[in-house]
Parts: sequence; C-alpha cells; structure tokens
Amino acid sequence: MLLTARPLDTHTPRGERIAAARAALARGDGTAVARFAGAILAERGDDAEALFLHGLADAAAGRVATAIRLIEQAVARCPAGEYRAQLARLYVAVRRDGDAAAVLTAAEAALPDDALGRDTMGCVYARLGDHAASLPHFDAAVALAPDHVGYRYNQAAALGFLGRTDAAEAAIEALLERVPDDARAHHLLAGLRKQTAGRHHIDRLTTIRSRARDDRSRVLLGYALAKELDDLGRGADALDTLCTTNAAHRATLRYDVADDLAIFDAIRAAWPAMASAPVTAPAADAPIFVIGMPRTGTTLVDRILSSHPAVESAGELQAMPLAVKAATGTRSRQVLDVETIQAAASADLGAIGRDYLRRARHHRRDPAHRFVDKFPGNFHYVGAIARALPQARIVCLRRHPMDTVLGNFRNLFAIGSRYYDYSYDLADIARYYVGFDRLMTLWRTALPGRVLELRYEDLVADQEGETRRLLDHCELPWSDACLAFHDNSAPVSTPSAAQVRRPIYRDAVARWKRHADILEPALRILEEAGIAID
Repeated sequence: MLLTARPLDTHTPRGERIAAARAALARGDGTAVARFAGAILAERGDDAEALFLHGLADAAAGRVATAIRLIEQAVARCPAGEYRAQLARLYVAVRRDGDAAAVLTAAEAALPDDALGRDTMGCVYARLGDHAASLPHFDAAVALAPDHVGYRYNQAAALGFLGRTDAAEAAIEALLERVPDDARAHHLLAGLRKQTAGRHHIDRLTTIRSRARDDRSRVLLGYALAKELDDLGRGADALDTLCTTNAAHRATLRYDVADDLAIFDAIRAAWPAMASAPVTAPAADAPIFVIGMPRTGTTLVDRILSSHPAVESAGELQAMPLAVKAATGTRSRQVLDVETIQAAASADLGAIGRDYLRRARHHRRDPAHRFVDKFPGNFHYVGAIARALPQARIVCLRRHPMDTVLGNFRNLFAIGSRYYDYSYDLADIARYYVGFDRLMTLWRTALPGRVLELRYEDLVADQEGETRRLLDHCELPWSDACLAFHDNSAPVSTPSAAQVRRPIYRDAVARWKRHADILEPALRILEEAGIAID
C-alpha cells in the first residue's frame, strides 16, 4: 500500500513546515522554500528560522537586498552562527566588506555547527584576503562533510595560498580519489610547485583532458598540462597546448578588444577635466599602489615591499574601482566603462580618496603600517589616485612587451571575469598592450614623478639597486628584509605564488624569443604601433 505525504497547511506544526523548507533548500527548490517560510511568516512575522530561510530563497533568486534585510532580522532575533555566516556572504557579494568582517567576528563567538556554515565563513575570510583565518573553517567543513568536493577544494586552495605545499597536495589527492576528473583540482595541483622529471602529472592530465566534455574543464586542464610541460622543459609542446586551448575558449567569448581600447581612449580624453576637478579635504594617508599589466612582476614587488617591517600587503583590492563607480552613480553593470569614466572626470576626488581608504581598511591587519594595494588594473585609475590621494605612491611594473604578451597568454586568470577576456588571443593581448602603453605615456607626461616605472628586467639584473630605488620612491628607509622577500610567510593568492617563494631568478627574461615564430602576429601589431622591440 502506497502512502502519500500529508499536505502542509496552517494546521501543520511549525516544525514540520520548517523541516519541509529545509528539505526544499537542500534540493535547490527555492520556490518551495519561500512558500513554506512565507506561510510561517504570515502567521508569525518574527520567526527567525523562517526569516532566514526566506532570505536564502530570495538570495538564490537574485533578490539580494531583500535577502539581506530578512537575514538581518533573523540575526537580530537569533544570532545563530549559520545565520551570521550567510549574512556575511551576502554582505561580501554587495561589497559591504566592513559589515562582512564585523559579522564574521561575531560569528566566531557562536560558530555554525554545519559544514556549509563553516565553509561559508572560510570563503568570506578568503574574499577579505585573510587566508590564515579561512583555513580552520575549511578544515572544520571537511571534517563535518568529508565527501563534499567543494569543501576539500577550498581547503586545498587555502593551504596553497599559505605556502603549505605538501599539505595542499595531499588535500588535492584526497579530493581526486573521490572525483578523479575534477578539473579545478588538477589545475590547482599543477600550479603548487615546479614539476620535475621525477614528479609530475603529465600522463594523468593528458588522459583526463582527452575525455573532458565541457569548455571550462578543457580550459583548466589545458592550462594545467601546459604548465607542467613547460616545467619539464618542453616549451614548444606547452605553447602548442595553450594555442589549442585558448583558441577553443576564445571562440566561446563575446569579446571585442575594441571595447577595452575605447576605455583607454576615454580615460585619456577625460584627463583634462579630471586634472581640474575638485578635491575636497584630501586624505593624508600614503598607500602604495603597485600597478601594471598582469604577469610583469607586480606580485614580486608587492612581496618585496611587504617584507619591509613598516609595510603590509592588502592584496589585490577592488577598492579604487568601486570608490570611483560609487562616486559617479552610473547605473551600468560594469565597474569601468566609458560612461563611468566621463562621470568620474567631474566627481569630487577627495571624497573618492576617503571612500577608497574606508573600503581598504577591512583588508588591513595593522593600521600602524603602510599598505600595498597590488591590483594591477589600477593603471586605469592613476589620474584619480594621484589627485584623490596626494601622498600615495604609485609603482608601475614594466616588462619587455613581447614577454608581457606571452606571460598573459600563458597564465589563466579568472575564467569567469570579463576583465581578462583579452588574454586568450595573442593579437588581442598585443592590442591591449598598446592601449596600456599609451595610457602610461599619458601619466608619465601629465604626472611627472608620481609614477615610478620599474622594469622587471632591471630588477632581476640588479635586485639591490632597484629595490633601493623602489624604497626611495615609496619614502621608506632601507631594510635588508626586502632582499629576502622569498622568506616572507604571508599568503599569496595569485598565479605567481610559487615563483615569489623562490629567490629572484632569470629564467623568464627574453622567454618570448624561444617562440618568436608563433608570436610573430603580436610582434607586428606592437611594431606598427611604434612600440620598440629591442
């Protein structure tokens, strides 16, 4: 005899309706969650659990502002760790980093007892740049739900960021025992260290890549395989793998490099107005901005600076782009676009500087230290930085144009970020470089002395001399610790993590010459733009 579940109605005990809502949440049925939770709230509008569950349903449906309001009410009535963890996640999603940090601090006093809650706390800490704080939560999530692949991946990534390479490798292998074809895990594993002839994963990667069915997996596995081939001295095979991988992925993107070039043009056109825009009550703080094209040594310089006893790294912040966007009030979805650039030209730059410092504060550890913001893309905002923060120091990394093009092509950034869509095609990268170079020419002439352009090749050839020049520009006294940057134990969460834990090496200088034939189209674009290739 078949039994049917009793339908839920107003006579159903609250506990059964909450259980039904939780079950619906577990299977991803947000509509049912909202229905069950809404029925309870219609009778008792202050029910914390119903407020929380309805908030999660709204968040899943994209109604984040409503979700935050509901979960804030839930936390006010019952400050459970689970509630606070999810509220912190939503705060970060809307860039309310300070509120997220405060909620995390409160949650530490009453931790969630579920794996999702602990993993969520770890993810929020990671988003705030505090990887050391994230790891205990990822460890707890894995202990509570050992078969959950996502929790294991987050744990392994945190271990890698903290330089605990052996532990990270063990965590990834434990993940791969459960899901052998997990592309993210293979990509993370390949990047943890330089592979050797006696210790690599090329055969396994080749096999798994051959059976990958979705574009994201093919990209991750292609980059992982190329990286390991290159580590073993098989540079031609590595670049061949990348060319195939990137061409296939580029074909899936709706990207036109002309859109990025229009942004470069708009910044140059807007500068005269910005140069005379008001600057009310400019802040006296002196942050250090490390900018440049990616893969040009920005992480290395950040590491050198943050090895100084008076300096800390705040990581790659979005604080300046967000401060500019907020000041303009433009409604476009993009943080940086032509409309926003034009509006920023007449904004109050003093207010932008103060807002930037407020946003950056939540990523700092010691307010007594100077801090480094090493978001490379801040080269778009040099004019705003120079005027909004008169005491700020700006360092731009320059690298041989062709090595810059190759470096951007060889390294996978954030697949989901449209900011890096230019990096999958050599011609796109070359044209993007031309736009960058012209913008730096503007800053060099319009703001003499404000930007130190530091050549990667010079730093490699004369580490001490260039480090002294760097510290002088940043108005920092000499410290021998800056020469031993590879001993810096701070976390690194960029593609350069393994490299900056080694002393300076020269392997990457003039790498492009080994692949001159493949890079010929990019070379022609640079030469036609008048960029010297020596």
